[in-house]
Amino acid sequence: MNDDEALDVALEQARIGRAEGGVPIGAALIIDGRVAGAGHNRRVQLGSAIRHGETDALENGGRLPASAYRRATMVTTLSPCDMCTGAILLYGIPRVVIGENRTFVGGEELLRSRGVEVVNLDSDACFDLLQGFIAEHLDVWNEDIGKD
Repeated sequence: MNDDEALDVALEQARIGRAEGGVPIGAALIIDGRVAGAGHNRRVQLGSAIRHGETDALENGGRLPASAYRRATMVTTLSPCDMCTGAILLYGIPRVVIGENRTFVGGEELLRSRGVEVVNLDSDACFDLLQGFIAEHLDVWNEDIGKD
């Protein structure tokens, strides 16, 4: 599975989240070329403070040995926030593929400084999906990124 195919998985998750009334951010944990876990932002749906796309993908992947994470790529439709960056670092995921960072720039520099390869695909599909949501639900978006 190449990066574009993996981003398609994450983007489909983002669309599912949008259809559920949530923030359209999706992610996929890819290990050895296969989807080990995929998820989407479910903060609204679950009333959760921490269920972002990346954390949902990790949760849906289940408990894995550390060696699996060290072979993984986290693919996400949006630059990972500091919380998700921390999870990526905690589990030693060596590679992150980002759909776009025009909307939001998260912990990319921290990831790079810790030796994580960060690839930005600058996807118009990811950007357009999130921009449409923000235009309709700015309050929910601001809550999601910790802004008043």
